[in-house]
Amino acid sequence: MDLVVCADFGSTFTKTLLVSLDGGAVIAAAEHRTTIDTDVLDGFAACLDVLARTTPAAVDAQVRACSSARGGLRIGVIGNEELVTAEAGRRVALSSGGRVVHVGDGGLYAGRLTALNAAEPDVVLLVGGTDGGNADVLVDAAATLGGCAWPGPVVIAGNVDAADQVSAALGDGGVAYELAANVVPRIGVLAPESARAAIRSVFLRHVIGGKHLSASDDFVAMISGPTPDVVRSGVEVLADRVGDVAVVDVGGATTDVHSVVELDPEESGLTRQVVPPTRVTRTVEGDLGMRWSAVSTVERGIEVGLVDRDERTALTDVAQRRRADPGLVPFDRAGLADDRRLAEVAVGVSLRRHAGRQQVGLGDGGRIVERTGKDLREVELLVGSGGALRHADRVDADALLRGCTGRD
Repeated sequence: MDLVVCADFGSTFTKTLLVSLDGGAVIAAAEHRTTIDTDVLDGFAACLDVLARTTPAAVDAQVRACSSARGGLRIGVIGNEELVTAEAGRRVALSSGGRVVHVGDGGLYAGRLTALNAAEPDVVLLVGGTDGGNADVLVDAAATLGGCAWPGPVVIAGNVDAADQVSAALGDGGVAYELAANVVPRIGVLAPESARAAIRSVFLRHVIGGKHLSASDDFVAMISGPTPDVVRSGVEVLADRVGDVAVVDVGGATTDVHSVVELDPEESGLTRQVVPPTRVTRTVEGDLGMRWSAVSTVERGIEVGLVDRDERTALTDVAQRRRADPGLVPFDRAGLADDRRLAEVAVGVSLRRHAGRQQVGLGDGGRIVERTGKDLREVELLVGSGGALRHADRVDADALLRGCTGRD
């Protein structure tokens, strides 16, 4: 039997599956607290021991892994205009599996460089200008990064006509960089794939080792990419089989939503967005999560009416206990129900934020329909992920997800 160990080094837990490549069956599963305090491979070794008790051959199986340990991939975006290249860069960074910790427009001057420094990004995504357009902001930002000998890697994905100047400015300052195609080659066109590939390459070559998660080179060798980027690839494969799909992943610190929805060309005229929606979309909600973000999850739920007045005090207390003890794993019925309720709020708020909006108004020609964002009404399959959903029984998990999708 041809086996592979699939591992996800998460912010709270390391999860593993032993999978048969002959038929895709899951043979065994194990998880362990992510051992950030020692070496992340300690927790992985504990998982491997559990898998080997079921199937001894697991010890010699190939390993394919992804990681969001110690904050995952932190990306700072520097663009030209807020509504065009900076927004496009933000979307590309999210689709690449990163957590966007800074978005700046208009270049890097004085306090803006200070703000970028304070955000502590692992990677800077430098965008700006359409191909053949104005390159001044892009070149000046590169000169600023080169001039201060920026310590982290930079991905260049702006005006291709300025590529040589930008590369020279960064190279002269000893800054590691990677070139990609322009994310906005012309207005109204978003081209994320080249930049996404470059960010993944930089993550593997510079970021994983730089976080000092393990003393062994084995860890770097087994990582295929940041967890959200690998999840996105899986969601795309799933969509090819079942049609339009959305996946909501509730973690300890963030809640991610991925969607793959075929866009209707006939409805393109309904949008007034300068950067149009794309078939594949990912959003990351840094204030929604089961442990570190549990308290803000309840607060956001109160704001949108998902947590009522009678429940807020008790649920806030539940959230505070989990934030104080991120490693808490409930086994009693009440504790599991509390986790499901937090997950329900996180799923509900995150899906509301991910979904687009449609407005109907009156104009000179009669009724006007305008749409922003992604239309999720035709999604064929909603998939829930994360410990609270994974450990819930099927009836509870199904009820949780159905409660967040509206009447239809």
